[in-house]
Amino acid sequence: MHMKNPTTHSTPFLRYSTATLGMQPLQVQYPCEPDHERELSVLRVLRDGVEVLRMQVHMSAHEAQQARLQVLAKWDGGGVDTEQSAAVAPLLAALEALCLAHPDLVQLELLADDWHAQLPWLQQRGIVRAQGAQWFAQVSMLWQLPDLWLPTQRAAFPYPQHHVRTGANWHPLRLAKVGGYVYERFIPWLGQSVAFRVANVEQDLERLHRWMNAPHVAPFFQEEGDLAYHRNYLQARLDDPHMVPLIAEFDRQPFGYMEIYWAKENRLGPYYDANDYDRGWHVLVGELAYSGGAWISAWLPSLMHYLFLDEPRTQRIVGEPAASHVRQVRNLERSGFASIKDFDFAHKRATLVMLLREKYFANRLWRPASGAQSPASTAQTS
Repeated sequence: MHMKNPTTHSTPFLRYSTATLGMQPLQVQYPCEPDHERELSVLRVLRDGVEVLRMQVHMSAHEAQQARLQVLAKWDGGGVDTEQSAAVAPLLAALEALCLAHPDLVQLELLADDWHAQLPWLQQRGIVRAQGAQWFAQVSMLWQLPDLWLPTQRAAFPYPQHHVRTGANWHPLRLAKVGGYVYERFIPWLGQSVAFRVANVEQDLERLHRWMNAPHVAPFFQEEGDLAYHRNYLQARLDDPHMVPLIAEFDRQPFGYMEIYWAKENRLGPYYDANDYDRGWHVLVGELAYSGGAWISAWLPSLMHYLFLDEPRTQRIVGEPAASHVRQVRNLERSGFASIKDFDFAHKRATLVMLLREKYFANRLWRPASGAQSPASTAQTS
């Protein structure tokens, strides 16, 4: 596969879509009608070419961490008892666009007199919070809401806790897997969307077989074999309650394979004090065209974002790259992971790395890490 290097997009942030995950397509246009003298501009959200939300945005050069938003549209969401009201998705899309256009934002003040009756409901959803007579959207809270990135049709959320035993492990019963897309996010600096979907034997076997036998993957993932071997490999992971195999895509072009797992039931669990909802991950980038730093700065933070959104009780994400992959470990550290210790698996000496939920959202780690590059071996971990 041949692909040109991705271009980096700056504002205006002109595209946003959640259509494939159950929501109607939205487009965000920002900045519009800029008034540089008064530090004002307009943000528009459109659905099928029709404006559904307009905001006047005040961004002071002296207050990079806060914006003031004057909503120039009446509430169009109907009753507040409607879970997917027509106004919530445009509001969240607008707030996400502002977060990405202004990476240093910590909070946004919302001036919306016409929405006075709905603000307490938005507060209950975690979209805004009250501070005296003022209303603010806290960036670290916004990015923990699943609405824009996860499917709208979901099981009970969070899944009720019930402990079961698997061998020597006493752990929560895990939600049964469902197929299809589980996460999608638009990446403005690429101008593309990254998405994760559950792998499917019929659809993905030949692709996975090719990837796992590729010279740049096989030495690191160590699962090369014939087609029958990989059929059994993928089916075993689909059947395993503690693991979910994913295919990663940019604009619907598959580029990599990911395995996410519950650490407590995993081979990693005995090597540290695993909590009930710790998650771990393995990844291979099968298509070399997607192995550069601009790509990894999109899919790696997005994968971590998905793991934290998928289960709000997950406080830690862990990994176990080979200790000899020094460059990979350093790049994970630049992406927010802490190196905890080195330890010995039967097949390799590994470094336990860990990312905390608090750190991810407080430090806004969905953005590219400053100075981060693509790790050696294009971030293969196994």
